[in-house]
Amino acid sequence: MISADAFFGQLFVTALLVVVGIFVIVVILRSIRIVPQAYAGVVERLGRYQRTLQPGLNILIPFIDRLRPLVDMREQVVSFPPQPVITEDNLVVSIDTVIYFQVTDARAATYEIANYLAGVEQLTVTTLRNVVGGLNLEEALTSRDNINGQLRVVLDEATGKWGLRVNRVELKAIDPPLSIQDSMEKQMRAERDRRAVILTSEGSKQSQILEAEGARQSAILKAEGEAQAQILKAEAEAKAITIVFDAIHKGNPDAQLLAYEYLQTLPKLAEGDANKLWIIPSELTEALKGIGQGFFGAGDGGAAAKPAPKA
Repeated sequence: MISADAFFGQLFVTALLVVVGIFVIVVILRSIRIVPQAYAGVVERLGRYQRTLQPGLNILIPFIDRLRPLVDMREQVVSFPPQPVITEDNLVVSIDTVIYFQVTDARAATYEIANYLAGVEQLTVTTLRNVVGGLNLEEALTSRDNINGQLRVVLDEATGKWGLRVNRVELKAIDPPLSIQDSMEKQMRAERDRRAVILTSEGSKQSQILEAEGARQSAILKAEGEAQAQILKAEAEAKAITIVFDAIHKGNPDAQLLAYEYLQTLPKLAEGDANKLWIIPSELTEALKGIGQGFFGAGDGGAAAKPAPKA
């Protein structure tokens, strides 16, 4: 049989081995650190910064080295609650901002500022008030790109010593007071009505111009047609007169025939209802005289030509 002293001795040895085993396991666990991808770990040795752990397997000295909480090195998107901002024309607008930033130095982000998220938020609010405070409401609503650019430059410079890089700043919403929104809607409605009236007037004016242009072109074409018709008529009459004149000269008419034709033409001068006064040409007596001489001259000629009766 085993004595009591031997039993307690074995129990002590077993307990000691268990304690040693547990200690070894704890030491191994505290010596091995696995850092995930896109994260970084800051190691302190005896309370002072020692190094920055990179993703993968890392070995530490247990009970001497201490690993601070891991720092996320990915780009982060933070949306800040609406902030009241006073514009240059003393209007209070509510502005929502979205910040895109990334930690580039885990050591600076750990030791240069206690809470970089709170620092970025407060810096964004103060910078936003400075930038928008120099603009009126209309400029603030229409200059988002300019405001975004100014915010990004200021934040990037200020957060550089914190180990941060501000990649982008966006104004998510700019909400003016309800009374101003009402006024803006009325102004926009009035502007749309004014544009509609202007467009209607322009259309009416253009229509009248086109109608006048069409009437002018029509009158011009009509006048040109009438002038062309008169020219053709005059040319036809001139051609007819020329043909008649040539025919008369070729026929070699005597004075009696011309006087007779003249008398035939005279009644046409009195045609028409508007002719209330007849003007007798002075050539009428000469024509009658010519006709009379023709008739009497023909009679004398016939008597002279008649042979005398024989005895």
